[in-house]
Amino acid sequence: MENFRKVRTSEQEMPLPFPDLPPDVVEMKVKEGSKIRNLMNFAMAQLELKGRRQIVFSGCGRAVTKTITCVEIMKRKLGGLHQVTKVRYKTLLEVWENQDPLPGGSAQNLTVHKNVPSICILLSRDPLDPNQTGYQPP
Repeated sequence: MENFRKVRTSEQEMPLPFPDLPPDVVEMKVKEGSKIRNLMNFAMAQLELKGRRQIVFSGCGRAVTKTITCVEIMKRKLGGLHQVTKVRYKTLLEVWENQDPLPGGSAQNLTVHKNVPSICILLSRDPLDPNQTGYQPP
């Protein structure tokens, strides 16, 4: 792998694992490089100023811990939020390019499929079904 460099990474889009969500629910996609302050400012504005009742935080790979941190900050600041947590795996596609191709040959690409852990957390001001797996009361 020392002769290869990563060209691109893409993640497979998956629907949210929560049934019966309103179509205008806000989904906060947390990335590894996201700033918590920016995420929290936007999320708090959605719940407090715009009057939204539900918000979903999602992150995969190294962003899982940052996702959980954002949710815990929201719960501490707002209080009274119901929570449902779903853990699953996402498939990432990484494309690697050979830096030392054979003379006269075409550049070879290598595609790697990675399964990485992913988390989706629904926070709601309205009561949720307490029998769901992953439910936490306020």
